[in-house]
Amino acid sequence: MISASFLSIKENLKENIKRLDKTNIDYLHLDIMDGLFVPNKTWDVNEIKELLNGVRKPLDVHLMVNDISKYIDDYKALDPEYITFHYEATSAPLEVIKKIKKTGSKVGISLKPDTKIEVLEPYLDLLDLVLVMSVEPGMGGQTFLNSSIYKVDYLKEQKLKNNYQYMISIDGGINEETISLVNCDIYVVGSAITKQDNYEEVINKLKNYEK
Repeated sequence: MISASFLSIKENLKENIKRLDKTNIDYLHLDIMDGLFVPNKTWDVNEIKELLNGVRKPLDVHLMVNDISKYIDDYKALDPEYITFHYEATSAPLEVIKKIKKTGSKVGISLKPDTKIEVLEPYLDLLDLVLVMSVEPGMGGQTFLNSSIYKVDYLKEQKLKNNYQYMISIDGGINEETISLVNCDIYVVGSAITKQDNYEEVINKLKNYEK
């Protein structure tokens, strides 16, 4: 499945989000940054509501923020399918997991490239999604980090061994070349789609790559 990020779109953002919405992507990926957890800052919830007015694709919200609780309260109003938070942004991951579950959204957790995947072991049975960052969070257009391949393999092994139910997602540097390096359930793709004129053509190539 493809979750399309619009972080790299610099012009005619609302119009191009509508173009994405009309393609055969599976999710629209919202990169929400507070300028604190990561250097960049993106839109506030009211701007997002305006940008997404009329959008029909299910939403995949990725919170790259320090005050996770506030942002969960803000974004639950959009009724996203997934709300994903960063393990590094909280000292109480279990409480965050419980709070997201109470909103009715599915809960995801994400890791920066330097964080060991094994830290998630206590929480894997509670998660609906694990998002592996294959670039440093906070900016689009970066190069895929091969260190993320081990993390995906680890998650697949744990899922199989323990009958866990989470989806495995990857975010960062995914394009027609790198998509074949990891076998995930969901691929978050940004600039590889949005910097092309024909969104649908690129999306179809990504969806039909040979595993």
